[in-house]
Amino acid sequence: MNEISLDTNYVGNVLAKNNYIPDDNIVTVVFLAISLKKPILIEGPPGTGKTELSKAISNAFEREFFRIQCYEGITFEQIVGEWNYQKQLLSLETSKIKKTEEDVFCEEFFIKRPLLLAFMNKKASIVLIDEIDKADEEVESFLLQALGEKQITVNDLGTFELQNDLMFIMTSNSQRELLDETKDRCLYLYIDYPSFEREVEIVKSHEDRASLELIKSVVKTIQKMRKLNLIKNPSIRATVDWVRSLIILDKDVLDDDSFKKTLNVVIKSEEDKKKVLDRFKIN
Repeated sequence: MNEISLDTNYVGNVLAKNNYIPDDNIVTVVFLAISLKKPILIEGPPGTGKTELSKAISNAFEREFFRIQCYEGITFEQIVGEWNYQKQLLSLETSKIKKTEEDVFCEEFFIKRPLLLAFMNKKASIVLIDEIDKADEEVESFLLQALGEKQITVNDLGTFELQNDLMFIMTSNSQRELLDETKDRCLYLYIDYPSFEREVEIVKSHEDRASLELIKSVVKTIQKMRKLNLIKNPSIRATVDWVRSLIILDKDVLDDDSFKKTLNVVIKSEEDKKKVLDRFKIN
């Protein structure tokens, strides 16, 4: 990728070609992150396309993609790697028989996980640290070395230097407050549910069989639902799925009958379903 040719127009166009319709704020942050070689911290409600943006950047800029899905209790070993104890023991037993010395604390005996694999990859890469707010502060603190110093230190093995133009993208659903040191190292991006116009464009980019009238009617309804204080708001993916479901059922419009029959495509709890049916006055 020739950075001289990189500008915001190019970023917006290449993301759109990869089925991600960005707004101006997203385009600007992605452009600056690539230009400044800075990580991106993305926050926002679930289902707004945070993870999909990282995949679109990977495809658009031909970077290899690595993903770390965080969860409560995730450890250093599951992010970076761990010693293959069985292989170490077997090697030690073999060395005793042969009466030789074997160094079992070398790279051959270390199982590499996504972060270290991304660091050592020779091609430009992206590592997505998804839902980092689910990991504890100890894990987040460890990641600061990778984010800031571009290094990973493994006890008994040494320090690994970054081998490629690696772009970090972290997502958070704000389950806990992240460390100030993490925020300081990143460009910040908040992705909310899209505007009506942008959501229509997103659906069009994923489903070209649908009429514009059908797409607009579904998006209008979805956006009304998101204002009802539901347990789980419909995601952008749910909007696309709803349009596709209506096409499969040969529906040209979202009428009361198709609304009721297909509501489970976008609503994921009985409580939310009752609230929606009552608000839209559908029996």
